[in-house]
Amino acid sequence: MLLLKTLGSSTFRLALLAIAVFGLIVAAIMAYVYFGTLAYVRSRVGDVGDHEAFTEMIELAMVAVAVLLAVLAGLAAVLVTRRTVGRIEQINATSRAIMQSGLDQRIPLRGSHDEWDRVAENLNQMLDRIETLMGEVKQVSDNVAHDLRTPLTRMRGRLEKAYHAQRNSEADAVLIGDTIADLDAVLGMFTSITRISEIETRARRSAFRALNLAEIAGEVVELYDAAAEEVATRLSLDGDSEVPVTGDRDLLFDAIANLVDNAIKHGRAGGRVTVTCRGAGGNALIAVADDGPGVPAGQRDQVFKRFYRLEQSRYTPGNGLGLSLVAAVARLHGAEIALQDGAPGLTVQLSFPRSSTP
Repeated sequence: MLLLKTLGSSTFRLALLAIAVFGLIVAAIMAYVYFGTLAYVRSRVGDVGDHEAFTEMIELAMVAVAVLLAVLAGLAAVLVTRRTVGRIEQINATSRAIMQSGLDQRIPLRGSHDEWDRVAENLNQMLDRIETLMGEVKQVSDNVAHDLRTPLTRMRGRLEKAYHAQRNSEADAVLIGDTIADLDAVLGMFTSITRISEIETRARRSAFRALNLAEIAGEVVELYDAAAEEVATRLSLDGDSEVPVTGDRDLLFDAIANLVDNAIKHGRAGGRVTVTCRGAGGNALIAVADDGPGVPAGQRDQVFKRFYRLEQSRYTPGNGLGLSLVAAVARLHGAEIALQDGAPGLTVQLSFPRSSTP
């Protein structure tokens, strides 16, 4: 089967064409040598004597060489083409298997470390990446479905109860208020998704300008001071008073606000949240630290994914988009984001280049 595919392949036809051109060149050289040899012999000995035996010997030698070259060239063409077609067929077979059964198939490697192995490695890495992305899409879809089902179920239950109950202005007002709150939560989730997508497409760089990161951090601390007092958490701001950075003020405010909000919600009740803003080594640094339970080391790379939550039951308030927004803002500003163990607690640090330009 492979031999038939080899003989019928375009690669084999191209190889035959190349061999034919090469054969014409060799034939021209051999003809030149043949007639040149005869001319040389005649010039030396003239027409005296019988040259037929000598001529036949030369002709036989040239025919033998031509046949040998043709056979070797044909074998070389088949072997080289067979190897190429074989590797291409492996890729085709894997592609068909993927279309039929899924992304778990990979192109086999021969261990020769040649260009075909490198092509196979690159394709396998691409398939790994696609499989990972598809898994993330499925996880996001499941999380969205779960997060939407809860408020929609509550709304339906309230409306059904109200439909079968007697009208009561006070009870109706409470029902309407609760329903509006659930609708606002759903709309807020979609607004966050849209905003993250907008940031990731770099559609917000037109609003970049010179800013003082410490001033923005101070405004966030002032905004969340009351929320921290409700859970007896001490919220403070440390560091430099002037930390210049170039960026979008609203996005930076939202990113810092998300970090502070997470630290207050997931930190220790009666604990401490510290926002530190300073310049270091030509960069602008801001860190939000709490003394809560922190994030397990194995999940620190996962928390920046959309809808990812440490609490797998997903019954606590929130939708898992806060840190995704922070990560998107960091990428837009060319900042590096790092999660560090506070022992106890967690420290989230953003490092912005001071010289960043829009």
